[in-house]
Amino acid sequence: MAVDRGTGTPGVSPPRQLGDLLAELQSRLPAVQATQDRLHGLLEAVLTVGSGLDLETTLTRIVDAAVGLVDACYGALALAGDEERLLESGARPDPAGTVDGNPPTGSFLGVPVQVGEQVFGNLFLTEKRGGGQFTSDDRAVLNALAAAAGVAVENARLYDEAQRQQRWLRASGEVTISLLSGTEPKHVLAAVTAQVRGLTGADLVYVGLPEDDGRRVTVTSAEGDGADQIRGLVLPAGRSLSGQVLATGKPVTVPDFTADARSAEALRGPMAHIGPMTIFPLGAPGNARGVLSVGRRRGSAPLAPGAFDLIASFAAQAGVALELAARRQDAERLSLYEDRDRIARDLHDLVIQRLYATGMSLEGTVPMISAPEVANRVRNAVDAMDETIKDIRATIFALQSRAENPTVSLRSEIVAIVDEMTAMLGFPPSLRLGSGLDGPVGPDVAEYLLTALREALSNTARHARASRVDVSVEVNPIDQLVLRVIDNGTGIPAEVHRSGLRNLAQRAGSLNGVLELGPAGGPGGRGTTLVWRVPRGG
Repeated sequence: MAVDRGTGTPGVSPPRQLGDLLAELQSRLPAVQATQDRLHGLLEAVLTVGSGLDLETTLTRIVDAAVGLVDACYGALALAGDEERLLESGARPDPAGTVDGNPPTGSFLGVPVQVGEQVFGNLFLTEKRGGGQFTSDDRAVLNALAAAAGVAVENARLYDEAQRQQRWLRASGEVTISLLSGTEPKHVLAAVTAQVRGLTGADLVYVGLPEDDGRRVTVTSAEGDGADQIRGLVLPAGRSLSGQVLATGKPVTVPDFTADARSAEALRGPMAHIGPMTIFPLGAPGNARGVLSVGRRRGSAPLAPGAFDLIASFAAQAGVALELAARRQDAERLSLYEDRDRIARDLHDLVIQRLYATGMSLEGTVPMISAPEVANRVRNAVDAMDETIKDIRATIFALQSRAENPTVSLRSEIVAIVDEMTAMLGFPPSLRLGSGLDGPVGPDVAEYLLTALREALSNTARHARASRVDVSVEVNPIDQLVLRVIDNGTGIPAEVHRSGLRNLAQRAGSLNGVLELGPAGGPGGRGTTLVWRVPRGG
């Protein structure tokens, strides 16, 4: 048994040893308080990080909380996967390694932020304030924050995904309702391109529809950088990615659109800024009604898997809506034909028979009329009734016509001439058909336009030695039909006989229009621009 020699009391430490213990306890109080403060700060940080559902806000809070917890000058969250970006906070080191002009300390601390088994990103901090290195306690606190951040990120991502799916479902519903309510498909598809671009943040989105029994694809609507240059372009289905998607009914993704040999030649110039591109079929495989193309600038990441699935579903739904709208139009057309048949039968069985009977009755009364003037008036009335019967019969014939062999549209005739002149040129011209061509066009205007197009392409083939020709036809805002043919050839030689151009100018003048010739503005002044412009109605 220990005996205190100063007091003789067993088990009692001397006063000097008790003082040492008190001093040691007092010296540790700040550390205990600091630990409590850090734990309190960690709890506050966890609550702050998990208090919101917006993903961008959550990520920013993670970085800010990490900087404050370990007393760092600079923090960043490097996102992995589809995001591939960097969120920063605090004073960023310059290339020499200093922060705010202070000498570098070289302190660094990094931990992964995981969402389940998936690493969402890496959280790293540099330059501990006051110098020195980050401690094991700093790492422990940061690991605890990263664990809480993973849960918060997962919740925010699930919320963000739910919101995104809701927006896509709303957009899909709007497309279906618009088409089935009778809105023109071209207006609905224009809205589709705008919706897809807004929902994906893509740089260029366009819709292409098949024409001429699927041999060609026309860009009917486009939104984004370069949209004005590609809207209305006519692409050969056999030499384009759009045609491939229409044929197979399967999406196609390319890392660099303009460098891909399968992309249409006409699109490579106006879409030179596009890198990753995905083309989706509008509709189910085997029954695609068109294509939806989504592109991003060079250097951008391709569509994320989640976005790909949403757009594919949206495009399929839009294709089904187009199919239903087409069937609805067919039903309306059939109903119209049935009404015409009914009207034709009524005219034949009722009106004509009554008129005929009335005419026979009047004609039989003529011999009984003694006054010559009255008899002549009755005969004239009978003759007028005969003419009326002829007119009604002509109307019946028109009503019963089914337009089984409809008149070829102006658009189709333009495409046919471009195809016809391809062999002479040695390459297919780029063709863009603008708005207004489906509206009424004077017969002389249509005939002269086609003549001007054939003459312009023929001159280019015979004299220009060009390797590219761009053809566009559209109706401008002042209701003029405008043909524009631009080549990159040698220009119009002075010695060439110009009777063909004079004829084009005379025809334009006869329709109150003009023919304009000028340089194409290519390198070295090469090339020719021909513009033939007349009022659409003639």
